[in-house]
Parts: sequence; structure tokens; C-alpha cells
Amino acid sequence: MSNNTPLIFALFTSILWGIGGYFEKKGLHLGNLSPVMGITVRTAVALVILGMASASEWKTISLTGWKPLLYMVLGGGVMAGTAGMFCYYAAIKGAPLSRVMPIAFTSPLFGALMGILFNGEVLTPKTLIGMGLTVVGIIVLTMA
Repeated sequence: MSNNTPLIFALFTSILWGIGGYFEKKGLHLGNLSPVMGITVRTAVALVILGMASASEWKTISLTGWKPLLYMVLGGGVMAGTAGMFCYYAAIKGAPLSRVMPIAFTSPLFGALMGILFNGEVLTPKTLIGMGLTVVGIIVLTMA
């Protein structure tokens, strides 16, 4: 894997989440679905696809200790996968994507802060400037 591969995956993440947000909003409104029902449909589909894609790796779960699994369950399952997605779906159900998406996807700011505060990552001037520009961009995109 080259040094740029993770950045390419990050770019595709952004593209897919942006396009996905459009379809999710359309589905919620066309079907008059509640945010929690939208998340349930999304999660069920993801569970089936990812369950099949990871079938050969299920044996690694028994080799993992309880602490990594706890982090995954609390961080990914409870916070991001359930609470975060509920807030996101409630937001896209009630407001334009052009206002919701820039705010909802400020997660890199919080991820950078978590890395700096708890993971020993260095706060560089470049990081600080990037975070500031992100905040300014969000403000510009969401101004009425």
C-alpha cells in the first residue's frame, strides 16, 4: 500500500458519503420514513454486505481481547453508528443537505482534537491552519 492509498480512500469516503447523503435524504422524504427507520434500513443492508465480505475474518474475533471490542462497540456501534447516525438522519430529514453536510462532517476536526489530546499527535501550525480553514468553510457554506 503506497503512502497515498489511505488519502485516496479518504477522498472516496467523502465522495461516497456525500452522494449517499443525497440518496438517504430522498429516501427518507419519498418514503416518509422516520430517521430511526432510515438508519435501520441502512444498517441492515450494511450488515449483510459487510458480513459476507468479512466472512473469512470472523475467526479473528475470538483472538481479540475484550478491550479492543469494547472500543469498537462503544465508539463505532453506540456513538458513531447509533447516536451519530440518528442525529445525522434527523438533520437531513429536516434541513437542506447543503446546510447539514458541512456541519455533520466536521468530524475530522473532532478526530484531530482527539488524536492531539489523547493519542499524542502533535498540533502543528499546518494542522491548526487547516482546522481553522475548515471552520471558516463551514461557516461560509451554512450562512443563511
